[in-house]
Amino acid sequence: MNTDTDTATPSRAFALPEPDTNPAPPLVMRLARDFGAAWVDETSVAAWGAGGGDRVVLLAGDPVRFPEGQDVAAVLPELMKSFPNRFQIAVVPREREDAVARRYGSQRWPTLIFLRDGQYVTGIAGMQDWDVYLSGVAAALAMPPSRAPTIGIPVVSQGASAAGSDSSCH
Repeated sequence: MNTDTDTATPSRAFALPEPDTNPAPPLVMRLARDFGAAWVDETSVAAWGAGGGDRVVLLAGDPVRFPEGQDVAAVLPELMKSFPNRFQIAVVPREREDAVARRYGSQRWPTLIFLRDGQYVTGIAGMQDWDVYLSGVAAALAMPPSRAPTIGIPVVSQGASAAGSDSSCH
């Protein structure tokens, strides 16, 4: 059980109520109940993520289509123990996961989305071997924030467009 009230309290400030129309699988519910995970959705994840420090959002996926999402939910507390007090966690009700996934460019389930001070850092998709998780989480906690891999129009600097002979998009 997470007894560090300093890390659990900020997560709860943005927490959604527990899903009641489509209850989350037991291992996801356990993350909220026993490990201080906040319930977030597409409207609250940004505010929760901006709460300071490193944060990890679990997109577990449909437990029938993606049973490994439950494995990730079981492994996440062990990752928290391996990186004590390094990050807070949140879970997303299943019916809201698609919107959160679009926001951060996630296209696989399950996925751990890493945020720092409200900015996207990276994601780790799928169930991994333990040593792969350890190195992946260590790398995520060390890397700077980046642009989420969402669909968008690439930004071209003025110098780059001037170097080309044709500035049209055709």
